[in-house]
Parts: sequence; structure tokens; C-alpha cells
Amino acid sequence: MKTFVILAILWLTTTSFTFAQPKHDPQSQTGITVKRISKKVMNNKTDVPNNELEKILSPLNGSLQLIANKYNNTKIISSFTSQKGEVKTEEGKWKTHIEVSKVPNQSEALDFAATFKLAEGEVTSTGITVSFDFSKWSRENYVMVPAIVYNGNRFHIVGNGYNPTYTKEMFYNSNLPITMSNNPRLSIEKGKASKIELQTGNAATPAICFFSPSKKRGFIMLTEQKTRFGNNGLMIEENAAQDSISFKVTAPAVRELAAGFGDFFASGDKAANWNKGDSITLRFRLYSFSAQNIPSLLDKFMQVRKSLTGSNAPRNLVPMSKIVELGTTICSGNWITVPAGSYYTPENSKDFQLGWVSGMMNTYPMLALNNEKERERVLTELDFVVDKLQGKSGYFYGGITENGVLRTDKVNPEINTINVLVRKNNDALLWFMKHFMLLKEQGYGNLIKPKWENATKRLALAYINTWKKQGELGQYIDPETGKIMIFNSTASAAAPAGLALASQYFNEPDFLKEAIDIVNYYYTRDIVNKGYSGGYSGDTSQDPDADSAYGLLESIMSIYYLTDDPKWLEKGKTLANLGATFTLSYDEEFPPNSNIAKLNGHMAGAVWASVQNKHAAPGICTASGDYIFKLYRATGDKLYADLIRDIQHAHTEAVDMPDHRTTNYGFGTSMERIQPTDAEGRGSTGNFIHTRNSWTETNGMLMALEIPGIYLQTDKDEIYVFDHVEVTVVKRDSKAVTLLITNKTPYDAQISILAESAKQAKKPLGYTAFVHWPKVEVKGGKAELFRITNMNGKIKILNQN
Repeated sequence: MKTFVILAILWLTTTSFTFAQPKHDPQSQTGITVKRISKKVMNNKTDVPNNELEKILSPLNGSLQLIANKYNNTKIISSFTSQKGEVKTEEGKWKTHIEVSKVPNQSEALDFAATFKLAEGEVTSTGITVSFDFSKWSRENYVMVPAIVYNGNRFHIVGNGYNPTYTKEMFYNSNLPITMSNNPRLSIEKGKASKIELQTGNAATPAICFFSPSKKRGFIMLTEQKTRFGNNGLMIEENAAQDSISFKVTAPAVRELAAGFGDFFASGDKAANWNKGDSITLRFRLYSFSAQNIPSLLDKFMQVRKSLTGSNAPRNLVPMSKIVELGTTICSGNWITVPAGSYYTPENSKDFQLGWVSGMMNTYPMLALNNEKERERVLTELDFVVDKLQGKSGYFYGGITENGVLRTDKVNPEINTINVLVRKNNDALLWFMKHFMLLKEQGYGNLIKPKWENATKRLALAYINTWKKQGELGQYIDPETGKIMIFNSTASAAAPAGLALASQYFNEPDFLKEAIDIVNYYYTRDIVNKGYSGGYSGDTSQDPDADSAYGLLESIMSIYYLTDDPKWLEKGKTLANLGATFTLSYDEEFPPNSNIAKLNGHMAGAVWASVQNKHAAPGICTASGDYIFKLYRATGDKLYADLIRDIQHAHTEAVDMPDHRTTNYGFGTSMERIQPTDAEGRGSTGNFIHTRNSWTETNGMLMALEIPGIYLQTDKDEIYVFDHVEVTVVKRDSKAVTLLITNKTPYDAQISILAESAKQAKKPLGYTAFVHWPKVEVKGGKAELFRITNMNGKIKILNQN
């Protein structure tokens, strides 16, 4: 600590500072510039102690450097550090200036800005850096960059590209360590230096965070996306002894290698040329705070993820009811009969894939239409899945070709046994249960065939058998024997949700007990102890991903639904917080000639699927995320309402519409690429790929069905709008609430309303509640008044026009 204090004092006494009193807008600061030589500095409003930055950094043995780097292409050939408020290089001289200000009502936070201004000379191929350096570092510290780095990505690596082949040695290996694709990472080996090179577009929030278990402290560095040079760089460098680390923000981003989909390529980045008088300012908000564990860091991040970039501005483009109308029309047109059987195609081919990317999931919104034609088709598909895909163990195979040949999921030429991604069986169990529940709610419980129920119960028992015999559920399994073929991962994140619902449906209390045990196991092992979940997607390795975090949240909220035990809500918040780290928190600025920029796209809410797949997507693969809404409803925390609202609106930004062309594949279609990165090449950022994905269309329909357009508590000042309309509370009294609903889109809207009392909101929301939500119609470009009454729990809505 003494070393730090001496270094900090030396640095603080030789750098030009401004201390600013924050206004309501934390990015609008005023103050006076002084040389840092006295114990306190007066600004025009108050005394600000000069040790504010030290308070943030010293508990973590941190210090700060301002650096100018000279490059030869993308390699640093010389570095120059600021001394006495100046950076002198061979070509010129910068003046450096730091402005520091407190954040109102947040003693653990600090805003500061570092400005570099070229005072003399002309400088070529140079970039500037703000470096946060931490000594007495431990490799046991948890490092997180939202959507791209979790626990430092200190994992074993397989392959060098997208969806790498698993080696023969990985199969049937119960000691298999977590193994990811070739992604940016800190060294898993001791005694090796390592470096992570990113740009802000790689991160769902421009931030670098860490948690120190030994110090019980967390650190969050938030920064801005870009300067006039383009996206900023986010760099992490750890020394060979792994006892010091630097978190760096650079302008511009100059990486030797850019990260692709499980590989790297020459970045093509270029440093900047500077003329006299040119200046750049890098802005930050820093948090240093007590934290008991990784969930504490995730909780703080959830609270502050938008605090520097500011609130996003979701656009009302297409009402949710229009999304259902278009999506179900597309899905209906994709009904096929082939030698294998009859089903809605979940891919762009005629082959069938169960779960994951919408197989036997796109059936659910079709069943919700409650019309005879689509109902019969759904029942036919359930027959097909049960008759053609279930193995002897009770697990289902993951896919079948149109000609009836069963497909393996993780291919290795030396492994002949067909395997299945266990996540697909999560989906099968959960969605069988949801279909049964919906059929009963619609009054068609008599159509549920005993063979479907038997198949579903066999699947539940297969999970329990694997769990009891092998102590985990693995990533890939043999559907004939039930043996785990690839161990580890969180690929069974949503299995407990299906087990929990099956426990109620089949009156099997042991199913719920096992579901709780499985959730607690994965929550403790992966979330609390490691700070990530992963291995949930069929096209990645065991990379950290969003879908498994949200899948585990699905399981937790299903257990809450059955037990009404509030302790599950705290765990649910942690999982939602982790999922939010993969979810774009701000309206990123895309290249001006990109597809998204030309559409003025507001993409906050786009979800990165995984660390390998370096793009965001319109929605959670594949789910409505209604569990996030249920978490908001149960806790009253609007951060979770904001999260699912953002996800739904980002999805709509990607939907192809007459005045908003995205896929060029037909109105209502969408596809999985919302590309904030250059992982697919420098020209790919902000551009759509002109195709469609069934899963993105499916989760759009699911969100429109399972999330209410408007949520209202009739006896409390609580209202939240999820649909693409504007709502004003015109009058609220003890008898009724009057709403003015304005639809500025060109499409007619049928808006579902969940209105209830605060007491009713305390009861967990059921899975088929949406069937009974009343709907009101507002024509495109019109506004309507509605009076909503709650008489003894019965909602009545009257049009007041």
C-alpha cells in the first residue's frame, strides 16, 4: 500500500486536473483547471477532496497512466507516458488534462475524463491510452467484459474456427475441463503473460469489470463507445507472473488481431494522424465497492450498466399483435409433408431439428391461434416427434433429415454413436408441458394423447436417472443409453423447468425435488463460483453464453411458480443480471453507411448468444423471456421490465417491413444477425444478412403472446408499456383507471392488458395466463380512451370514445 500511495501522490501532483461538481447530466461538467499541489482544490461550488480517485483505486492497489503509443501498422513500437501534464514524443507534444467529479448520491462512484491535446508538431500513426494498472493482482480474480469475457476466459481451447469438432479424447471423459472455442482470453497456464484485444463493439456494454475474492471488492469501469476516430479499444494485459494487470481504453482501437467466430485474423486497424490543436477526450465512470461474491458484482453491474451511456430510446415500430399475425402466417406457410413426416420447418431446409432453433417450439404460437387447422397440424407434429425421435433411454434424438435419417449433433469421424445436445431435450420436456397446459386451458385437454404423456414422463425420468447416476447432466448424451458422452457445461439449464412443471402435471413430487437439486447445483457451481454458464448452443463449444443464463432463470421462475418461495427471486435476479451482461445496454452508433444506421436502428436489447458467436441477435434463442417479466412483476424492480422491453423492441428493429427492409426475405421475416462487431470482416458491422431464421420469428411471436402489451396495477401507481404504443394515465381513482392509448405506427394494434391489484401481483403468474388477458384495439395512427375497473379481481375495460 505504501508503494501505491507514493506513486499515486507523484502522479497526482504532476497532472493537470479539473474537479467538477456534477449536474443532473453526469456528462455535462464544469469546473476550473489547476495544478494538483494542495490538499484540497476549490471549484466554484464546493471543496472536493483531491483523493477521490485514490479512494476508488487504492483499495484495489490501482493506479492510472496516460499514454501515447506510436504504431508500425498495428504493432506498438514506442510508448510515451504523461509527465507533468505533458506527453512528449519524437514528433510532438500533447497537453494532458484530467477532470474528476463525484457522482451524486454514489460515494463509491467517480466520473472522470482524460483529454489529450496536441500542442506542438504533427504526429503520425499514434493512438492514446488511459491505462488502469493493478498491482498485487491475483489470477483468481474474476474478470468480465460484457458478452465477450467471463472469468477471464481462462478455459481450455478446442479448434480454430466456428463450431469446432470435439476431439476423440473429449468424449466419455468425466474429467473434461470447460473447453471453449478459440476466443480472446487470459492465460489458463500459470507463468504466462497474456493479452485480450477488443473494441467497444465487442461488448454489450463498453466496460471492464472484476471481482477480487480476497479483498471482497468489485470494480466496474464504464466508458463510451467511440470518439471521432471510431470505436475505442478495450485491452487487458496481464504479466507473466500474473500478479499485475492493466485495463486499457484506447483511441482509436488498434488491435494486432481481431476476434472472429472462434478464430482470429489481422485486424487491419489503423492508428491516427494528428495535427496541432487536435484533441480527444475519453470519459469514464468508475465504481469500486464492497462485494461478497460474483453475484454482488453482477447485481451492481445491472444497476449501473446504463449510467454512463444514458437511457436508450426504444422506437415504436410494429405492434406486437402485428408481429404475431405476420409470424404465424409465415410459419403456417412452412408446413411440409416429407418422407420423414409432417411438421413446421424450423430451419431453411426441410430437415427437422428438435428444440434450440424452434423445432416443436414454433408450434406453440400456432396452437395459441386456437383455430382448428393449425391445432390439427400441431397435434400431428407432436405425433411425429414422439414416434420418430424418442430413444430407448427416454431422451430424444436432436434431429432427422427429411428422408427419415436420424442426425447426430456433435460430429466426430471417430465416434459412431449418435449424440444429442442435452439442451434440445430441455426444450422438448418444457414445451411438451407447455403444449399440454395450453390445450387444457383452451378446453382441448381431451386431445392430449396418452402416448405423448408417456413419452414426456419417460423423458423426465431419463433426466432423473442421469442425474442420480452421474451427478450432472452433461452437454451431449446418447439417446439410446442415456449415458453422458460430453461432460460439463450448463447445457441442462432449463431441464429443471420442465421437471418442475411435470411434477405438477403428473403429480410426482420427486420431480420437483430433483429439479430444485439440479438448479442449486448449477447455480452454485457455475454462477456463484465461476460467474458464467455455457455450452447451451449447438454451434459452439462450452463457451459462456446468454441462453443458458436465461434458461436457468426459466427454471428458477418455474420453481418459484410452484413453491411461491421468495428466496428463488434473489437467485432469479442474479441470473437475469448475468443475462443482461449479454444484452446490448445502449443504442450503439453503427457505421453511417451500414444497413442499421440507414434505418436509424435503436438496437439496445439485442442479445449476444455466446462468446464464440460475436454478434447480437433479435431475442433469446428460443424463448419469449416471459420469466424476466415475471421477475419484474414479483419484485417490482423496473430494471427487469426495461430489460425485456429492450429485448422485444430490438427484435422488432430486425423485422422486415415495407418501410423498414432488413432481410429482404418477406414482410415479418427476421434473421439472427445484429452485428455490432467486425468479427465477420470490417465491412460487416451494422449490416444484415439477407436470409431468415425461424427461431427469431418464433421468439418474436412468443414475446408478443406471453408478455402483456400493457401491465397495470389498478390500486397502485404502477404501469409499464411493453407494446409499441404510448400510454397516458388520464385519471386514476379508487374505482377505475382511465388510459389514453396512442398508436403512432401505421399498423392496427390489438393490445393485451394485464391489469391486477397489488395483492394479485403477489401470486406467481401462471404459464397460460395470457389466454385470458383482454385486448383493446387501436387503429394505426389513432388514439383511444379506455376505462379499466377491477371489481373483486375481475377486470372490465370500456372504450370511452
